[in-house]
Amino acid sequence: MSEPVRVLVADDQALLRGSFRVLIETASDLAVVGEAGTGAQAVALARSERPDVVLMDVRMPEMDGIEATRRIRDLAQDAPRVLILTTFDLDSYVYAGLRAGASGFLLKDTLPGDLLAAIRVVASGDALLAPSVTRRLIAEFARGAGPPQPVARELGGVTEREREVLALVGRGLSNTEIAGHLHLSVATVKTHVGRLLAKLNARGRVQLVIAAYETGLVEVRPR
Repeated sequence: MSEPVRVLVADDQALLRGSFRVLIETASDLAVVGEAGTGAQAVALARSERPDVVLMDVRMPEMDGIEATRRIRDLAQDAPRVLILTTFDLDSYVYAGLRAGASGFLLKDTLPGDLLAAIRVVASGDALLAPSVTRRLIAEFARGAGPPQPVARELGGVTEREREVLALVGRGLSNTEIAGHLHLSVATVKTHVGRLLAKLNARGRVQLVIAAYETGLVEVRPR
């Protein structure tokens, strides 16, 4: 039997932290290893407890969830993955959170079962964005409200095939969908994605999506 996924819950509201703990521990394959009420506590506990996934609130005292995410992802090569819970009121943080290395975003009104599934997805190494959050993020790019400053990232070392893969990643396709689109095996697509991560110094698939938009490889057409 494999070890359960170790989860750290970070939220400034004790009631929410307790609710998340109770929910997570209903799943036999998940376990809560700590609770943090501030961003600084989240970083400290991530360092000491080495969870697989950090469930992160955005607005917290001492240090917000974005900065905490950045510091947690900088801890080591195998740093915990971060799943951020947000509301529409906090959409301005989505882009910053992705840049900081978050593996995904979910809305706080996500169904309990979907939250548990999201933790498993992120723990497995995949990226996850709530569809509504993804739509809002793309809309921001469409309005020209993406990165506040141009990002120093070029595609000079990326092959033509890798560009095709990156464009499809940027459009939200899974590895299986990309394989079907380009008539490749899933294993080959995974290899291309791995090379893109290394060449673009990206921390995960979500940051490849950002790279696709920042470099103009994927264009967003406003309504």
